[in-house]
Formats: sequence, structure tokens, C-alpha cells
Amino acid sequence: MEFRNDARPSPIAGTWYTGDPKTLAAQIDGYLEAAKISDDEFSGRAVGLVSPHAGHRYSGRTAGYAYRVVKDAPRELVVILSPFHHHVSGDFITTSHASYQTPLGKVKVAEDTLIELDKKLGEQGHSLIQVTKDEEHSLEIQLPFLQRAWNTEFALLPVMVRTHDPGKIQFFSQALYEVIKGKDFLLVASTDLSHFYPLDYAEALDAEMLKRIKAFDPEAVLKAETEGSASACGAGAVAAMLWTARHAGAEHAYILNYSTSADSTGDVSSVVGYGSAAVFTPA
Repeated sequence: MEFRNDARPSPIAGTWYTGDPKTLAAQIDGYLEAAKISDDEFSGRAVGLVSPHAGHRYSGRTAGYAYRVVKDAPRELVVILSPFHHHVSGDFITTSHASYQTPLGKVKVAEDTLIELDKKLGEQGHSLIQVTKDEEHSLEIQLPFLQRAWNTEFALLPVMVRTHDPGKIQFFSQALYEVIKGKDFLLVASTDLSHFYPLDYAEALDAEMLKRIKAFDPEAVLKAETEGSASACGAGAVAAMLWTARHAGAEHAYILNYSTSADSTGDVSSVVGYGSAAVFTPA
């Protein structure tokens, strides 16, 4: 693997979320503050999150619930697993840049850990495919939440998961855990839920997907897509997060919040669903 000595420029600042640093910081702080979560609702340590990735005006409130769980509990390494909405060959995609740029500053990429992960994947004929100046929004859109929740530096391990093959994702998750198990890490799975159905039908589909996440069942998350019983564009990322968290000793998943685009637009004829969740290891 080779990395450029530059930052990935943001293709979505100013559109998917505001490009003004002060406004962005205030908006993210507002989402975090509005997420009312009691510390006694959960037991153990949060090792994984599920967070939506639409424009902040649509899904920011629901994302705020995920990051409120880890607010003021910074980690040294954040693994963000997301889909890749563009065409490229390969099952597991990562960046070739040394950092990601947002209006709130740069987030350094964990190059050494990515190189180690690529070597692990290579043992079974897999690899990380690097992209340059990609247009993918689903990974980047999580970064301002982390930057404001912690207001401290952390290293980023970005992987965009294109495959929904259970065997490939299980192998990837095992390899990922082996390279991060000695580190202070947080896993984040970026996904939206159903897309462009009437509100009542979307809510039924989304309830099924959230049920499978709450059951801590990555295989069921993937099967929902093939069965047509529920959908999530980041199903592969969610499954990878759950399997990796299981390796880390996680036992419980909690659904934190659910909303749809109708909450911000008022249009119930064609909505997108958003859910947030957290996964915990025992205390």
C-alpha cells in the first residue's frame, strides 16, 4: 500500500453539511445536547456504534444519539465501516490519503494499521483497494460528530465495505480485530435504512432491520437484504461491525433512536429511514 502526503478534500462540505466551521460546530453540539440518554440505561463499555449518513439536516438528530453515548470518552483509534456508493472493483476499499479534511480540521489516517490489515487480508487472497479523491459521503459525514464529541485527536481507519458475502465479511472482521485488539478503539458502522417507500411501509421494514441489529445477529442483517424483509445500504458495514465487536467481547446491542426524512421534510410519500445503535462489552 502507498499513501499520498495530503488530505482527502471534502466533496460534501457545503452541501451535505455546512462548510462553515463555527456553524457546523454549533449544529453538531446541538445534536449531541438534544440526544437525551441516561448513563444508567446501559452497562459496560461502548465498542461499536451504528449511525446514519444522510445530510445532517435529515439524519443529524439520530446520529447525535450514537455519538452522545461516547461523548467525552475519546478513543485513540476509530474504525469507520461504510458502504461505497460508487463503482470500483474490490470488496474492501480504503483511502490513499494521509488524512481526511473536514471544516473542523484534518483527521489523520492510521496508515500503519491499514498496512497491517491489508497484510492479514492477503493471507486469504483479499486486499484493501485504495482510492484517491473519492466522492463517498457515508464515511466522511461521521467525522464532524467525532471531532465535536471528543475535541481531541484520534486516528482513523476507514474501510468501505462493498460485499455482502457473509464468509468474506467474517474473515475481514477477524483480520480487523487481530490488528486492533491491542488498541483503544471504537467501531462505527455507517448506514441508512430503507429508501423511498411510503412512511408506513418504510417503518415496517426499518423495524425489522433494527430488530436484527438489536439481536446482535450479523448474519440476519445480511439475510434481510437477500430475503427482501428489510434493507440497509450499509448492511455489510453493520455486519462487519457486529462481528468485530463480538470478537472484542461485546454482548449487547441497544437501539438508540429512529427517524425518517419525513420528520424534516413532511413528505410521507417517499422516505428514507435512519437508525442509531450502540454495542457494549461487559463492564
